[in-house]
Amino acid sequence: MNNARPGRLARNGLIVLSLINLFNYLDRYVVAALTESLKHSPLHPTDAELGLLGTSFLIVYTLTAPLFGRAGDRGPRARLLGIGVFIWSLATAAAGLVQNMFQLLAARALVGVGEAAYGTVGPSLLADYYPRERRGRVFAIFFMAIPVGSALGFVVGGLADHLWGWRSAFFIAGGPGLILALLAARLWDAPRGTHDEPTAASSGDLWATLRALWNNRPYVLTVLGYAAYTFALGGLAYWMAGFLERVRDVPKTTATSGFGGIVVLTGLAGTALGGWLGDRLLHRTPHAYLWLSGVATLLAVPFFAAALLSPSPSIFWPAMIVAQLLMFASTGPINSQIVNVVNPAIRTTAVAVSVFTIHALGDCWSPVLVGLVSDRTSLSTAVLVLPAAALIGGVIWVWGAMDR
Repeated sequence: MNNARPGRLARNGLIVLSLINLFNYLDRYVVAALTESLKHSPLHPTDAELGLLGTSFLIVYTLTAPLFGRAGDRGPRARLLGIGVFIWSLATAAAGLVQNMFQLLAARALVGVGEAAYGTVGPSLLADYYPRERRGRVFAIFFMAIPVGSALGFVVGGLADHLWGWRSAFFIAGGPGLILALLAARLWDAPRGTHDEPTAASSGDLWATLRALWNNRPYVLTVLGYAAYTFALGGLAYWMAGFLERVRDVPKTTATSGFGGIVVLTGLAGTALGGWLGDRLLHRTPHAYLWLSGVATLLAVPFFAAALLSPSPSIFWPAMIVAQLLMFASTGPINSQIVNVVNPAIRTTAVAVSVFTIHALGDCWSPVLVGLVSDRTSLSTAVLVLPAAALIGGVIWVWGAMDR
């Protein structure tokens, strides 16, 4: 391995990390395809409890991400990554064995421990594999796995549930990650900051690192906008299959496969286009990533709202396609922005703090908040908080792009 060319090692790393990201989101969203079956199972959860399945995972993910981020800045990243992938995959499969809601919540929470290791270490490794001017496209490839994995979560979960019951969906989702854990542990751990300009070394003091991030205004505005964006996209992904079944009377397999298909197509197209366009615009302005993300998200809001408000399928599906396409255009640019505006010596910690913030303020709460509002009003009313959150995210990003 030591004699292998760095370019080949970087490509191998990108492939493995992208596959892990795909199964990361498959495991994360398989439960979203099962909400109606779980609701009518012997577990008998309320909508708030169903929302808590997403929130319990994200709370643990959010709280443990800074710990893994700190460990990733100070020790071997590939080994840490492999351990995380193994833990979350095992926990996903274990959810198929539960006998009550407490056990299911505990299993989904444990998924968050494993994914926290991956979510913080993966982007840091990619930033050290490739130079700054290629990161928009590289991160676009990496994050294309999000829509594909999310859609596979809906499709695999829906089909497995239909054919063999909801428990089988967790077994099928968790298995491949155990193999990927072995591949992850063998990845090249590139020297930190190898493609960046020399910068002052980190003091190693956690509080000094956190102060540096807090005083980094572009970083703060990027992450705050990302939190509102994540609130919207996380709530949409979690509840849309249930919304289509319950509110629009769409059959289960059509709801999961139809929405999953939209996520795949718009995710691939939007993420690829956003990554390519962000890198092109970066030659014109250093704020290109924020401009692109902010404007695209603001343009998505009216289509997002129209899809949720209109009872007509002829309006819902086209409007949702446009909204998702515009929302996914931000994926590569905004993550490139985060790693580009911080000192490489604290990059993993910066990603970890970003992960903590976007989930603590974002999709930790959107699934359960939509569930709580739904229990008191209706699901059709509850989902309207999501385009409002997207509006806030777009405004913050445009503000950050205008800030000097």
